[in-house]
Amino acid sequence: MGNNTNSQQNNTAVHQQVLSANAEYVKHFGDKSKLALPPARQFAILTCMDARLDPAKYAGLAEGDAHVIRNAGGRASDDAIRSLVISHKLLGTKEWFVIHHTDCGMELFTNEIIQDLLSKSLKTATVDEKGWRNVQEEGGSGEARFVNFLTIKNLEASVAEDVQRIRKHPLVAKDIPVYGYIYDVRSGKLIEVPEAIEAGKSIQ
Repeated sequence: MGNNTNSQQNNTAVHQQVLSANAEYVKHFGDKSKLALPPARQFAILTCMDARLDPAKYAGLAEGDAHVIRNAGGRASDDAIRSLVISHKLLGTKEWFVIHHTDCGMELFTNEIIQDLLSKSLKTATVDEKGWRNVQEEGGSGEARFVNFLTIKNLEASVAEDVQRIRKHPLVAKDIPVYGYIYDVRSGKLIEVPEAIEAGKSIQ
């Protein structure tokens, strides 16, 4: 039974598409094996996992150029800061960007909403004019009440908050500038958040 289930999961269309794409990528891999471990341009980006965002394109990156750390909302969570600290301390990045974006899904719910949904079901929820709801309500978990999902009420405020948290963190070197921007999903433009830029200035 278990083996059959695994086999079915491994034969989905998406799974096969990823493997096929990888096979093509390998054919043209070229000399990328010679790329150095530290990022060549010595900077890192913390941004959202939203599929519409491609940091390689909006920030002009090639493979090996920079570290890109992604999570829901591009928030300065403990784990994101862990990655940034490693990025600087062991791999030499000297500048960091925090980039949130317009039309972010993290603006569409609150901690209380997702905690309530998860307490009743782990299956994908749906949303309509009445708000979020579970399609079925069984098999949920109360563990969600212990998680801060770092939802967003205001984009400019969330960028400034994250830059400030990074800037003030005791494990972050004071001479690293931390920049704060909002990516506009309708134009592709990076929009500066002045409060974040001011808060993230390096201290020499």
